[in-house]
Amino acid sequence: MPNNPGILSRTANRLQRLEDGILVTLLLVMILLAVLQIFLRNLFDSGIVWADPLVRVLVLWIGLVGAMAASRTDNHISIDVVSRFLPPGVQKITKLLVYLFTAGIAALMAWHGFRFVLMEKADNLMAFASVPAWVCESIIPFAFCVISLRYLIFFIQQLVGARKS
Repeated sequence: MPNNPGILSRTANRLQRLEDGILVTLLLVMILLAVLQIFLRNLFDSGIVWADPLVRVLVLWIGLVGAMAASRTDNHISIDVVSRFLPPGVQKITKLLVYLFTAGIAALMAWHGFRFVLMEKADNLMAFASVPAWVCESIIPFAFCVISLRYLIFFIQQLVGARKS
């Protein structure tokens, strides 16, 4: 099969739309659930028992899916005081090191997140409404794995770009 950048571009766009759709859906569900809880508590002195734990899980998922979305365009929060004063060649090396370091730390977080999820699965804890805690926490290793892969790709792209110039 020939190397077709159109297929890669379309796949990347579809994955980006899927990621954005998941993020929007999670946010809408979280807002609707929180508003419903407020409404039920204030007007009927009741509520949904599992809603508050679900909202806490949704905050975790939104945070990590949001981090994944930020990583696709290298828009994470960064402190960049020194690098803008460096010569262009040193800036390229610094960027390479930052990408590699970020990919490594995210991979480490994914590994330990995976170990954490396995421990939670072994403990058979329930998060809410018969949903196992490990299912709710499974976003942790997944998101950090995606972030790590993206920064590894940035590293490779920067490396290839540095070799061409």
